[in-house]
Amino acid sequence: MEQPLRFAVLGPVRAWRGATEISLGSPQQRVVLAVLLLAEGAHVSTAGLSDAVWGANAPPSAATVLRTYIHRLRKALEAGTDPAGPLIRSVQDGYHLRIPDEFDLRRFSELSTRAERARGENDLVGAANLFREAAALWHGTALAGIRGDYAQQQRYRLTEVWLSVTATRLTVELDLGNSAQVAAELAELVAEHPLDERFRELLMLAYYRSGRQAAALDSYQEARTLLAEELGVDPGPALRQLHQRILRAAPDLVAPPLQPAPASPPSPPTTPVPSQLPPALPVFVGREAELAQAASLSSPGTVVVSAVAGTAGVGKTAFAVHWAHRVAHRFPDGQLYLNLRGFDPVGVPVSAEEALRTLLVSLGVDLRTLPYDLDALTAAYRTHLAGRRLLLLLDNARDAAQVRPMLPAAADCLAIVTSRNQLTGLVALEGAHPVHLDVLSFSEARALLARRLGTARVEAEPDAVDEIIVRCARLPLALAVAAARGTIRANSSLAALAAELRSNVADLDAFQDESDTAADVRAVFSWSYQALAPEAARLFRLLAVHRGPDITAPAAASLVGRAPADTRRLIAQLIQANLLDEAVPGRYTSHDLLRAYAAEVTEAVEQPADLQATRRRLLDHYLHTAHGAAGLTNRARVLIPLAPLTEGVTPEDFGGNGAKATAWLTAEEAVLTAAVTQAAAHHHHTHVWQLVWAVANHFHLRGLWHDEETMQRTAFDSARTLADPAAQAYAHRGLGLAKAGRGHFGEAAAEAQRAVELFTTVGDLRAAAESYRTLAWAEEQNGDLDAALDAAKQSLKLFRTCESQAPDPVRVRTSIASALNAVGWNHVLLGEYRQALEYCREALALCLELGDDLNAAHSWDSIGHAHHHLGQYAKAVTAFEHALDLYWRQGDLPWFIAGTLTRLGDTHHSAGNPVAARKAWTEALTIMDDLGHADAGPLRDRLAIGEGRHSEAG
Repeated sequence: MEQPLRFAVLGPVRAWRGATEISLGSPQQRVVLAVLLLAEGAHVSTAGLSDAVWGANAPPSAATVLRTYIHRLRKALEAGTDPAGPLIRSVQDGYHLRIPDEFDLRRFSELSTRAERARGENDLVGAANLFREAAALWHGTALAGIRGDYAQQQRYRLTEVWLSVTATRLTVELDLGNSAQVAAELAELVAEHPLDERFRELLMLAYYRSGRQAAALDSYQEARTLLAEELGVDPGPALRQLHQRILRAAPDLVAPPLQPAPASPPSPPTTPVPSQLPPALPVFVGREAELAQAASLSSPGTVVVSAVAGTAGVGKTAFAVHWAHRVAHRFPDGQLYLNLRGFDPVGVPVSAEEALRTLLVSLGVDLRTLPYDLDALTAAYRTHLAGRRLLLLLDNARDAAQVRPMLPAAADCLAIVTSRNQLTGLVALEGAHPVHLDVLSFSEARALLARRLGTARVEAEPDAVDEIIVRCARLPLALAVAAARGTIRANSSLAALAAELRSNVADLDAFQDESDTAADVRAVFSWSYQALAPEAARLFRLLAVHRGPDITAPAAASLVGRAPADTRRLIAQLIQANLLDEAVPGRYTSHDLLRAYAAEVTEAVEQPADLQATRRRLLDHYLHTAHGAAGLTNRARVLIPLAPLTEGVTPEDFGGNGAKATAWLTAEEAVLTAAVTQAAAHHHHTHVWQLVWAVANHFHLRGLWHDEETMQRTAFDSARTLADPAAQAYAHRGLGLAKAGRGHFGEAAAEAQRAVELFTTVGDLRAAAESYRTLAWAEEQNGDLDAALDAAKQSLKLFRTCESQAPDPVRVRTSIASALNAVGWNHVLLGEYRQALEYCREALALCLELGDDLNAAHSWDSIGHAHHHLGQYAKAVTAFEHALDLYWRQGDLPWFIAGTLTRLGDTHHSAGNPVAARKAWTEALTIMDDLGHADAGPLRDRLAIGEGRHSEAG
């Protein structure tokens, strides 16, 4: 009997078949599995997988590499024939994973839901037991060991779920009277999450109920001090109220007496009528013409889709929610709301499959019974809407394609869709009725200010109110911010508010009203900016110097030349002022309009020399950090010397961890590319070529050869400007690697040869040896095997010459091992098999001594190839199997694995073992097909010939 599968994401991503853990391969491959698992049975597109694995920097071969990952996961997870069908299925343009019952996240959700139900039924003991069982499923940080923006976003989401459930669990434990035990756990949680007032409140209550009133009061004072220092705010209302109740020894703080649980289990709960509309905005005003138009579209009995479109900040959601509340009574079967996140700055748009599943669950459908195919989900959704009178509000849609599957076919339903786009596809094909929102009229804007500031105050200063409206371009968001400012400064006149706007107006084009060029709301940003402390304001300004999409705290510290701890406090102030956002934990960004404003203020305030110094600190940060990462991710590479760090620069610290360095390089790809461009634009030419050197190996291994070539050309231009022949040599060698990656081997050989000449001229023998190794690879691919062997031997000779004088002998010995194998491999290609074995065995011994598994795998493969041609088939098979074992341990190496499998099949075929040959060739062909590789054709020919001979023999 086949053993069941178990999956876990609440900790490291893991899988088991029965009691045996399954090897899941490389970190990128684990990301693919994690995405499929977290989709909980929904279809995941190839584009979605690519975004999760690589973000915005997917290589050109992303689709083929993803097919390789899927192939490996299928091979690892699927055993035998499953009557339920394949575990991972190809669906449309993506994949679907059939989730087994034993999935820790699903189990956690089920237990938490049952616990909440038991709590609602006053069965606190049962609820506590269920919550404890759910908590036991967590084994550390969710998705531990997986890097990248997707993993960070999901980890943040899952951690928030865990924190929420934990807070509820501990509340139940307190109600059971377990105050002393709970206090110890809460003290740890407060230490880990000092700014989370939920746990601080529970800790104070636990202390109080344990007879430790003084400790409860001390905990409050600690929270008050911390919030003031870190965020500049006071504790929230709930914490302040609890503090006062403890001071009064309020009787209701004592744990309530336990009520007996119901004697008999209650009848199964019926699904409540969904009522999901967000609260209506209390200060909503105006829009009477649009509401009248909407009212004519809201009658039951017709299918109406209203596309509410308008620019950012025009109030689309507020209008749609207000309208929906007006007509909600006409839809007795419920009101559904879904934010589709079409223009979410920190996430990706909700897929149609995910949206349909969410809506169906809201309608009471069991998640586990839902199909995974989009068409089937759409059919199920419309079936459940049949005969119902439902209102559906789909907020922030990306485009018509995202929304179309969710449009109800039922005659008594109404769908309201908001989007920044006009959704002309819905209007043209689905007969949607567009409702376009423009900026407010003067009377509506005045009514908005009156509602927020008070009628008397607005009527007392009509001229000032008119000017505020003009300066805010009648944009509801800008008017709301201005009104908030006026509310806070209740003792100031509105004339002063208008004067402040007037004095801060400049040209921020995105906030201009084309019909009135005098209308500009730049000053709205200035209010938040001018309220900052001087150092926080300086950080806000200088963030405009950073060209990447986001920034880390150490990079921000280098930007302003302050200690990381100080900079984190400044970042917290900017977040509190809504001038910066932590999109994912540890990475900070802001809206483009804010960046544009910051750039204008920077240009007006900062001196050119100070800006040049700022750029130098920032470039030093990325150069020294990337240099350190390069040394950890490729221990055979010759490290270039750098100038000392500029004062105030804080590089990232990887603690000697190569995986951490690789994760940083991957996360910063877009930032590093931008840094190279910025360095060149501002004439920091040494930073240009050195930074390109530091990141080139990472870009090459990631298959980003076009980006690599572009950066190397920039590096060459800077090296030529500097008249530095060594820098030019590094650029030539880098160009050779990039061109070889793109298949331009003739050009690659020429670049490598030029690098050899320049390095020889400047006397850098180790760099010349590296360039000879690049030359050997290029010449081999060109078909000039004699030239390739000669270049490999020159590389080996130079590395050996450098060995005795090198300050880092381990790196040189690693390079020697690689060069030995390159010489041996070229002897194999030339038919000189015994010479090949001598070199490759020496290479293997050195690799094993150094613990270099990747080069050991290369050496085993070369040894197997030599044994095959000597007719020593058993030895060849053993060598190839050693190579495959080491390659699989490395993870993302499909080309090497397929090549070795092909040669293993050749050996089995020559040894008269057609079944084993066919098995190896078939595995190789599967990988080659997934990669779209040209060698797939010859492999098919091998299989066809082998099949023909097998049939004749039969």
